[in-house]
Amino acid sequence: MDIFEEINVKGFMEEAIDPTLDLFAEIEKLKKQKNAVILAHYYQDGDIQDIADYIGDSLGLSQQAAKTDADIIVFAGVHFMAETAKILSPGKKVLLPDVKAGCSLADSCPPHLFKKFKEQYPDHLVITYVNCTAELKALSDIVCTSSNAVQIVESLPKDQKIIFGPDKNLGAYVAKKTGRDLVLWNGACMVHEIFSREKITRLKERHQGVKLLAHPECEEVILEMADYIGSTTGILKYATNSPDKEFIVATESGILHQMQKENPDKTFIPAPPNNNCACNDCPHMKRNTLEKLYLCLKNELPEVTVPEHIIKDAVKPIERMLVISAQLGL
Repeated sequence: MDIFEEINVKGFMEEAIDPTLDLFAEIEKLKKQKNAVILAHYYQDGDIQDIADYIGDSLGLSQQAAKTDADIIVFAGVHFMAETAKILSPGKKVLLPDVKAGCSLADSCPPHLFKKFKEQYPDHLVITYVNCTAELKALSDIVCTSSNAVQIVESLPKDQKIIFGPDKNLGAYVAKKTGRDLVLWNGACMVHEIFSREKITRLKERHQGVKLLAHPECEEVILEMADYIGSTTGILKYATNSPDKEFIVATESGILHQMQKENPDKTFIPAPPNNNCACNDCPHMKRNTLEKLYLCLKNELPEVTVPEHIIKDAVKPIERMLVISAQLGL
C-alpha cells in the first residue's frame, strides 16, 4: 500500500461548504485555533498565495516552516513538497489540501527503477533535484535546488563521477554550465517541456526588446533564447531588480501573481505552450483550491506521512546540501 492509499479521505472532498462563508476569515480563525502555518508555492492560485503565511520555492518553504512553533503545516503545493516539509519537521502534522496533487517530474522517476539505474554506476555520486519523492531523496548523496545545482556540482572534485536526476533538462543545463559529464536520468516536468519556441519567437518580434526569463527545467531550445535563466525565486528577483518594464516568463504561470504584486508598473507575459492555451498551468498545482484548503485545515486531512527510516535517510542529502551552500555563501 502506497502513501496515497494509507490516507483515508472518504467523504472528505464531498463535504458541502456554505457558499456565504467568508473562507479567508474562516481559514484565519482555524489557523489561530490550531496553531497552524500555511505554505504556498509560487505556482498556486492567487487566492491561496494571498492567504498563506509564507510564499516561495518548495525547499525554502519547508525550511521556513521548520523554524516556526506551529503544530500543523498546511502545504499548498504538491505531494513531494509536503513530504519534504515532513522530513524537515518530523514532529509536526503536515497536511496537503488535495492528496492527488502529484508531480509529473517526481512521477517520471520511480525509486525502484532509479535504484537499479544507480547500481549500474557504483562509483558515481548521486545528486537529485529537490523536486522528487522522499524515497528518491533517501537514495541520494546530495540534494540540490534549481538555484544552487550549478554551484553544488562545481564544489565537487572535477574527477568525481556524478549521476544527476530526475530532471534531464536541469541536468543538461548544469552540465553545460559546469563542463562536467553528468549521467542523467531521463525525467522531466510536463509544464516546462511544452513551451513553444515558435510562439515565443513571434512574441519577441511583437514586443521588441522584451526579455525572456526562463526556468532551467525548460528544454534547451527555450533556454538558448532566454535572457535570464533561474529558479522561480530568481526569476522574481531579476524582474523586480531590472529596469525593464516588460518580460516574457517561461515557467508555471502562477508566479505571475507575485511578480505583478511586487511590480505593479511592469508587464509580465506568460510564455505560450504548444497548445491552444495562452499560458502554461500545472494541473497538479491547480488541484488545490481555497475550498480544499479550508476543509483540509478544518478536518486536518489529508495528512502526509513519511516512514521514519525514509526520513532518516532522506534528511542526510538535504543537510549535506545545506552545509555546502553555507560554505559557498549561497
